[in-house]
Amino acid sequence: MVGAKAVTGPSTSLRLAQRTEVSSIMVNPPFYQVSCCGPVPCTCCCHSRCPLVTESTCSRLFYILLHLGSSAVCCLLLSKTVVERVWGKEHGIQMPSGLCAHLFGHPHCPVLSGSGAVYRVCAGTATFHLLQAVLLVQLHSPTSLRAQLHNSFWLLKLLFLLGLCAVAFCIPDEHLFPAWHYIGICGGFTFILLQLVLITAFAHSWNKNWQTGAAQDCCWFLAVLLATLGFYSMTGVAAALLFHHYTHPAGCLLNKMLLSLHLCFCGLLSFLSIAPCIRLRQPRSGLLQASIISCYIMYLTFSALSSRPPENVFLEGQNHTLCLPVLSKMESQTPDTSLAVLSAGIMYTCVLFACNEASYLAEVFGPLWIVKVYSYEFQKPSLCFCCPETVKPKEGQRAGSVRPADRETSPAPPAQAQHLSYSYSAFHFLFFLASLYVMVTLTNWFSYEGAELEKTFTKGSWATFWVKVASCWACVLLYLGLLLVPLCWSTTQDSQPPPTFRGPGLPRILQGNKYSV
Repeated sequence: MVGAKAVTGPSTSLRLAQRTEVSSIMVNPPFYQVSCCGPVPCTCCCHSRCPLVTESTCSRLFYILLHLGSSAVCCLLLSKTVVERVWGKEHGIQMPSGLCAHLFGHPHCPVLSGSGAVYRVCAGTATFHLLQAVLLVQLHSPTSLRAQLHNSFWLLKLLFLLGLCAVAFCIPDEHLFPAWHYIGICGGFTFILLQLVLITAFAHSWNKNWQTGAAQDCCWFLAVLLATLGFYSMTGVAAALLFHHYTHPAGCLLNKMLLSLHLCFCGLLSFLSIAPCIRLRQPRSGLLQASIISCYIMYLTFSALSSRPPENVFLEGQNHTLCLPVLSKMESQTPDTSLAVLSAGIMYTCVLFACNEASYLAEVFGPLWIVKVYSYEFQKPSLCFCCPETVKPKEGQRAGSVRPADRETSPAPPAQAQHLSYSYSAFHFLFFLASLYVMVTLTNWFSYEGAELEKTFTKGSWATFWVKVASCWACVLLYLGLLLVPLCWSTTQDSQPPPTFRGPGLPRILQGNKYSV
């Protein structure tokens, strides 16, 4: 599932023509509009290079850049090496004593680096997105006044974000850390659960999409076979590499047990996906979805093993450090940062994917998208294994109340009938959770006091290790629940007609059996 899709057609062309016509009328705009202070969206650079990029898509890119910038600032402030080389101070950056006495009444100020700085920057970004999420609740039209808050006023929003971070730096440690630490942990766990929901929904949607074609054409059956073999091959190669680099004959018993257990999980999920009792209730269940989940389990296992501290053993009269790839040859080496960079890059890519995809699904399926996305049935296969391109209108419904994508041969709808390509409120709420997730990940979750960037991604911590192990087990339990829960329904419930769901702003009918996964 890759977010909102661009559907070409006469209605799309008319909308683009209207947008181009409107943009051509605004000649010589005032300075406050050119400087991104006014209500006009700053999409001129996007439209000049790619006219198909909409205002909401351009806004989404700008918010991603803001989040990337704030995360980069957090990494720089958390790096002890950067603080020592740039400011030449070993114990962190301090405010001037005179400013501290003026603000707090005493010369002891909060440290402007380390875990305290990360908590304050993320407090500003999280508050920034949470306020916008609240202000944009129940917004369904991109032409409303509240939509301008999301698509416009960029310079003012940047200044407001910087102001929130500055205010956070003025809060003493004893007033900020106790409550904000628990808020960050709860938000981080919530974001992890949403990521697991998205990856399982992604696997089920891909499988049901291509299984629809496999029942009609042998070419789709071949595609399903090749994709399944590809994911299982990646799972096997990953397991072999993890056994080779993260285990040792003299130790690493925990790593060996964890790898063996997770491989057993992969085998159990694969067996259940094709079990006769499961396929009786879910005919589209197959090995493709199990192979995707198995590959994701191996990624979570790699992330957990690379986050644990090394193990020290006494061997051949000397102390040796084991259970890390660069230290498996009993040599005194420095930790390699390439795996840390790879793990951090994959983690942040998953963060951005979750924020964008969840906001799209929230607009398509409504507030209960977490449940409804598993019930969607594809009418025809597509190489774009996503949910859904178009949603059919209800019988007897007014023609003007459906999306333009459902009426490609009809004239363009009026401005008040347009709908959002993704939920603005859900988009900001997901970025609120993502800010908390990045905060607790950089500061080692529960042990934030002595957090340093160099230790977070190279030496690891037991708190981060067990959080990622728990994430892997939660993914297994979620997938098992999706397979086994339909077995609990009675046969009389299966005969009921498929339900009609109403998403935000327009009725939608999800075709198919409501218990199929």
